[in-house]
Amino acid sequence: MKIVITGGGGFLGAALARRLLAMDGVRVGGAAPAPVDQLLLVDIAEPPADLKDEPRVRPVVGQVVDVLDDLDGADLVFHLAGVVSGAAEADFDLGMATNVDATRALLERCRRLGTKPVLVFTSSNAVFGADPAIGPLEEVDDDTMPRPQSSYGIQKLIGELLVGDYTRKGFLRGRSVRLQTVSVRPGKPNAAASSFLSGIIREPLDGLRAVCPVPPDTPATLSSPRRTLDAILKAAEVDDATWGSTTAMNLPALTTTPREMAAALDRVAGAGTSDLIDWQIDPAIAAIVETWPPKVVTRRAGRLGLTPEESFDDIIRAYMEDAGKQPR
Repeated sequence: MKIVITGGGGFLGAALARRLLAMDGVRVGGAAPAPVDQLLLVDIAEPPADLKDEPRVRPVVGQVVDVLDDLDGADLVFHLAGVVSGAAEADFDLGMATNVDATRALLERCRRLGTKPVLVFTSSNAVFGADPAIGPLEEVDDDTMPRPQSSYGIQKLIGELLVGDYTRKGFLRGRSVRLQTVSVRPGKPNAAASSFLSGIIREPLDGLRAVCPVPPDTPATLSSPRRTLDAILKAAEVDDATWGSTTAMNLPALTTTPREMAAALDRVAGAGTSDLIDWQIDPAIAAIVETWPPKVVTRRAGRLGLTPEESFDDIIRAYMEDAGKQPR
């Protein structure tokens, strides 16, 4: 079996690659599990060293549109590559080229394969927003109309619609999943508007200061890296009838706030750990984050056995375990 991960050099793509390589067999679209013969990791950066040294891994460094011929023979494509929210808002042309044009080109390449590969597209809860003409969102469910209020959200919604239409036409078997903010991410901050939702935990655990750019009681919907990977793999695994609608599926989320996250940090890592958080509002980031829905109802994902974490304390503990840190 040949599997392709765009964005395979990033945190989530690399974590997905490790999970796939550790599996005895990968089930795709309801078929019997099959071993991974080749894992193609497409990214503008090289993957981590442990993946480069794996004989089944073939890194392909470059933009998605420049490496489309490498998709020949692919059974399964995970399309994770994209420009994140803050960067897409700051550079409209870059966001359109990467999040829309490259996605369309990838879908066209899959169409030309003629084998109807399964394609999992990672969208975002940023497709939902508080339309100023309508008012704030209280919650969203599987049938809520997307009303994105950022270029990133609009670009992700366009991707969802394209995946749905290419699936309806029988060109491929697409499954779009709307990721919640993934926290806690390891590594360095990125240009996502939601990056602070990892930083205010990750940096204090390393003894570093971190900035929270939104008011402390701003609601946020989160998912751990582990649960996020579970959902992405489930989307690839199930058959078409079980997957159901060609529209995007909301993934489960834990609703919390930066204030509650800081309190959980002190409970898990020790009192006073959150003193390293600086509460400095950035109007540009706050304006994006405050349009996101405060609660997500995910009955469709629940029918697939996907559930959110029970507490943010559990998310911090899992991050610390993965990072080799000992909870208090």
